Amino acid sequence: MVGIAERSERWPEAYIKLTDKDSDSVRTSESDERYRFQCVISSKMACCLSSLHSEVRAFLDLYNSYLKLKIHNKNLKALPLPALALRTLEAFEITSYHIALSSFPIIKKPCVFLQNLMIRGLSNCGLHADLLHVYIKCRLSGCPSDDFTFPFLIKACSSLSDLRIGREIHCVIFRTGYHQNLVIQTALVDFYAKKGEMLTARLLFDQIPLADLVSCNTLMAGYSFNGLDQEALETFRRILTVGLKPNVSTFSSVIPVCTRLGHFCFGKSLHGFTIKSGYLFDDFLVPALISMYAGDLDLSTARKLFDSLLEKNASVWNAMISAYTQSKKFFEAFEIFRQMIRAEMQPDLVTFVSIIPSCENYCSFQCGESLTACVIKNGLGNQPSVLTALLSMYAKLGNIDSAKFLFDQIPNRNLLCWNAMMSAYVRNRFWDASLAVFRQMQFAGLNPDAVSIISVLSGCSKLDDVLLGKSAHAFSLRKGIVSNLDVLNALLMFYSDGGQFSYAFTLFHRMSTRSSVSWNTLISRCVQNGAVEEAVILLQRMQKEGVELDMVTLISFLPNLNKNGNIKQGMVIHGYAIKTGCVADVTFLNALITMYCNCGSTNDGRLCLLLFQMGDKREISLWNAIISVYVQTNKAKQAVAFFTELLGAGLEPDNVTVLSIISAGVLINSLNLTHSLMAFVIRKGLDKHVAVSNALMDSYVRCGNISMARKLFGSLIYKDAFSWSVMINGYGLYGDGEAALELFKQMQLSGVRPNEITYLGVLSACSHAGLVEQSKMVFKSMVEHGISQKMEHYACMVDLLGRTGHLNEAFIFVKKLPCKPSVSILESLLGACRIHGNVELGEIISGMLFEMDPENPGSYVMLHNIYASAGRWEDAYRVRSCMKRSRLKKVPGFSLVGD
Repeated sequence: MVGIAERSERWPEAYIKLTDKDSDSVRTSESDERYRFQCVISSKMACCLSSLHSEVRAFLDLYNSYLKLKIHNKNLKALPLPALALRTLEAFEITSYHIALSSFPIIKKPCVFLQNLMIRGLSNCGLHADLLHVYIKCRLSGCPSDDFTFPFLIKACSSLSDLRIGREIHCVIFRTGYHQNLVIQTALVDFYAKKGEMLTARLLFDQIPLADLVSCNTLMAGYSFNGLDQEALETFRRILTVGLKPNVSTFSSVIPVCTRLGHFCFGKSLHGFTIKSGYLFDDFLVPALISMYAGDLDLSTARKLFDSLLEKNASVWNAMISAYTQSKKFFEAFEIFRQMIRAEMQPDLVTFVSIIPSCENYCSFQCGESLTACVIKNGLGNQPSVLTALLSMYAKLGNIDSAKFLFDQIPNRNLLCWNAMMSAYVRNRFWDASLAVFRQMQFAGLNPDAVSIISVLSGCSKLDDVLLGKSAHAFSLRKGIVSNLDVLNALLMFYSDGGQFSYAFTLFHRMSTRSSVSWNTLISRCVQNGAVEEAVILLQRMQKEGVELDMVTLISFLPNLNKNGNIKQGMVIHGYAIKTGCVADVTFLNALITMYCNCGSTNDGRLCLLLFQMGDKREISLWNAIISVYVQTNKAKQAVAFFTELLGAGLEPDNVTVLSIISAGVLINSLNLTHSLMAFVIRKGLDKHVAVSNALMDSYVRCGNISMARKLFGSLIYKDAFSWSVMINGYGLYGDGEAALELFKQMQLSGVRPNEITYLGVLSACSHAGLVEQSKMVFKSMVEHGISQKMEHYACMVDLLGRTGHLNEAFIFVKKLPCKPSVSILESLLGACRIHGNVELGEIISGMLFEMDPENPGSYVMLHNIYASAGRWEDAYRVRSCMKRSRLKKVPGFSLVGD
């Protein structure tokens, strides 16, 4: 914001530079503002000097003693008042303001001069609250104010964001007749603009009879600060119209406006204007110009402008880092940051807020830790904005514990910090924890905003917490947040994910404005839930309302079509794409291939292969799509053949390609293929991707080489939750429950937080090893870590209790389930009844299974075997006869042996 510094900084010079000798030679001249101020202040000094009482002398003496000026009291009387003023201001400059504050209360009736002296010193030190206390004391003691006092008071109110006191001072200004002073009018415009009261600011500006450049700059900066870019541009045109010459402050305000409005041609014209005016290498203008060229995606010009500066300040470095980050050039952004460090330029708060997104999107976990150490080294470890950025970085890197630790270190958490923590939990699928943070935020007295509600709705959607989700909807209605389009889209997703399409459609029809996201959300959720006809109706209505079907709409529709005879709708979309020319898009072709694969209409891969041949063979994503199709259809050899052809075409596979081909190796149980892929991954440097290393570990586990999986696990520099889960699950598959539990303990000590998959692997390992007590402890710890227990976790516990012969306990456990038990859980318990010969409980469980799935032959076979083991042949014959009448036949199992 442009303040009043351009004009008011000339006032203190009258206090400092005026001496007794100077006051005799000062002449009144209306054409010279400097002499006019000196004459006014000189007369006030004369009055103050004649009425200076003992308390003022003692106060100034205390200053001189502190500064060790070695002036005795007898000399103090002879010392001129302007010289004392100079010593007093010097005391403020060496941050001895606490001496002034502790001594000022002894003065019963301070004069105007001393009041202004104190106010100026406190303002320079940033002690705005103390400044207002001094002013209130002076006002209560009957001390008047002048045109030097009020600009500093207004500045203090602006810094403290205190609109009420600012308005009261405005009233005092009006009553005392200073409301027509140009400096004070400009200060008031600046104050109201910073508080978002632009109507009041504009009204005050219009009352200025002859607005100068400072006043116009202040209004234009106010419009820019409040996002009123068109009004800011109109103010700039007014500056040119009335014949005022723009200065650095003018250009530094109007260039960002051009960037936000996309008026890059006009911005480039302003760049030429600055060169002509001689402002090219100004420290305020260069960052604004770099940001403008970055917004126009002209990073080369921005870099040339950056390199042309011989001496760069922190704002110039920050602008270049931010330009690369916003353009997703994360490597270049980090290189600029390294150059900044090598140039011995100290990074500031803006630097770290700009560079941290580069680290989270490009670099590894180790770079993030190095950046955290750099933040602490530069003394910014207590800044909420930096800590919030680091929190988001660790959340994106999957280290939720480090993110939580940083969140706990933030001293005064604002709404942005709470939202970042909620988003971190949502990103890492800790839905319960995100809702817990939301409740803590409410207890802390903060009102949720749109971002908070969106995070809450995401958690409610995943946890099927309909009541809390509807409460969030009601809260958004009460607070007026529901008018936010992003919140409405989140509500659409919440209701449609929960299968409550009546609520979703009601909300959709009541929306006054719908974005493409609104349509795409409802259409994709309809398809996901099998309501394909409703999705087609929405597509037709979308066209009738004149909303163009974009690529996102088509792509969101296609992959969600399944094998329920929806291929006709997919073919309709395919035909529409051909008609509109969208079929040439590689992303759409990928979605189309996936759709035909999901619908089971690959025709031995011929249709998908035809679509593949239509696309651009240079696009690696197209190869990834066709390889993924063959992997999903269990045609691993064809997938490997395509991978070989890809390499023969000279294309470089990415991590997605490698992940698909590793899955193909698992399908054919080929240890040799896994070894080859391991060598390929290391040679191409793809082992840096933790997802690729995790897939290789999983492949070694499934192919029977647990020792190689363990070596690969030990070589990983960074291990995420899935890395630990793969090894724990591997030990469980090999029946080594003790090793799985030991690895689980190491995972907790390393700071990586277990997720649902991790606990499932630990429980499965305990089940295979028969570790009952340990399994119960692990199962109970899930609640302590904020992880909801799913049906799979209950199934592991039932299987363990059944394997170890605790059949009654297992049955009690099943009856206490919060939801209806699945068929697999009951089949597991029925199998345990067969092993341990519990006929009575087996009959109860089989009855429940016949009611839930009467056409499942496996339940009949297990009951038959229970009767046969107990020697009850008549009952066994009755079960087999029932199977014959129902024409049920058990499909025999088989297994394959890999190479």
